[in-house]
Amino acid sequence: MTSAEQYLKPEVIQNIARLDLRAKFIVEGFLTGLHSSPFHGFSVEFSEHRRYSSGDDPKDIDWQVFARTDRLYIKRYQAETNITGYLLMDLSRSMAYTYRQTLTKFDYAICLAAALSYLMIHQQDPVGLMTFDDQLRASLPARSRRSHLGDMLALLQKSAPTGSTGLAQNLRRIGAMIRHRSLMMLFSDLLADPDETISAIRMLRHAGHDVIVFHILDEAEVSFPFSGSVDLLEPESQDHEIVDAAAIRSEYLDALNEMRTRYKETCMHIGADYVALDTSMPFDKALLEYLFQRQARF
Repeated sequence: MTSAEQYLKPEVIQNIARLDLRAKFIVEGFLTGLHSSPFHGFSVEFSEHRRYSSGDDPKDIDWQVFARTDRLYIKRYQAETNITGYLLMDLSRSMAYTYRQTLTKFDYAICLAAALSYLMIHQQDPVGLMTFDDQLRASLPARSRRSHLGDMLALLQKSAPTGSTGLAQNLRRIGAMIRHRSLMMLFSDLLADPDETISAIRMLRHAGHDVIVFHILDEAEVSFPFSGSVDLLEPESQDHEIVDAAAIRSEYLDALNEMRTRYKETCMHIGADYVALDTSMPFDKALLEYLFQRQARF
């Protein structure tokens, strides 16, 4: 089974592709919906002149043509609606965790990345890939050809979430590498210093990038289904701690909700998107709901 077949099952492709058939859904819905209006912020290229008619915006009149011909013409433009996307994939070892779900957090992230890549490439929007733990491990340039999806998924299939966390520093490094305005899609459990991570996300937004943060946690990390004495393993340091589940459940869930709320409110404030997910959610259903939500908002 190829990587593309593994992560984009036929029934998933069918569901995702339906969106792609809806009135240029990506161009005028999800991707350009990241802006305050369709095409806002995109460059345009000159297409042709046509005669001015009542109701046309006077700002579009070509006064140089008027000076030569004594007739009013307006410039017509063709919007360049393609947007370049980058998948930013967290390879820290905490992404390898699963308690009772079939997919680890990393597998779940690959499924989401595959679906989004399929959408973008099918619309001829270039998409690239960067993987990192405490260092930038791999980088594929943004391309829009169909075979590129297989290249990206093959690289992800060879990748292993085994490193330590360097989330903020790598977001800053990526921001310095990619100068042109792009759509940054981050797939991470965000198990790193939230102050530093938020600062790095702010930096990406300040540089003009659109940002979607897919915050992926394991179902057990969200529901805390444990009882009795539990041996908790800190994935980065590999430290163990024996705790009483009942005694810490309330405090743990409060801290989790506080973290999610902070990311959500901060992202909303700076104009980024925050999507809280856990591995019990069918990934294609979660993505479809999010895309419909984006479409409804714009």
